[in-house]
Amino acid sequence: MSHTAPDRHWSKVELLHETVANPNIHIRGRRSYYSNAWSGSFEESVVRYLYGDAYSLKAWTPQWPIDQLFIGDCVCIGAEAVILLGGNHTHRTDWVSLYPFAEVIVDAYQGKGDTVIKDGVWIGMRAMIMPGLTVGEGAVIASGAIVTKDVAPYSIVAGNPARLIRKRFPDAVIEALIALDIYGRPEEKFEALRPLLCADDTDALIRAVECYDRA
Repeated sequence: MSHTAPDRHWSKVELLHETVANPNIHIRGRRSYYSNAWSGSFEESVVRYLYGDAYSLKAWTPQWPIDQLFIGDCVCIGAEAVILLGGNHTHRTDWVSLYPFAEVIVDAYQGKGDTVIKDGVWIGMRAMIMPGLTVGEGAVIASGAIVTKDVAPYSIVAGNPARLIRKRFPDAVIEALIALDIYGRPEEKFEALRPLLCADDTDALIRAVECYDRA
């Protein structure tokens, strides 16, 4: 029997709002994507240990609050990236044994909280984001980075554990960009501003938003 290879290519992407079915994954907007050319789908390959997939819904009932995954708009996720969630946090480092014995599994569980990836983030190929973290707006996670703490907006982090390489813009510009709430604006306004988003003149973008708001 012949098998047809998946129709995948690195220039094709999976738009998350079209494919995500897990009720514990929340996608904002219609532009965030996963580059799945060398792996399965976003839910199959990227999201790990999150209750709400087809198997867990059928096979077991959670005994603790389920952490949530929030992904903003215009988020770019590279192939084979991993976002770890809290379903496996039953290995207590303050206990002598790390083993999750069934009779104490509820006491062993230590939730890490929700994971939040804000608008405009770029997650490089094979990067890993640990549970309960927030990746700020416009941040860059370098390929292969292991993110173990929150990432500030418009910063670039790399390495294991991931460390700050540099900020994309001066602090005052970053504060101004966050205040603009570009990704939260109505579609018509976002599209009108898009040419300035695809340029390096942040002052022009800020002025345009101010003019647009006044109008």
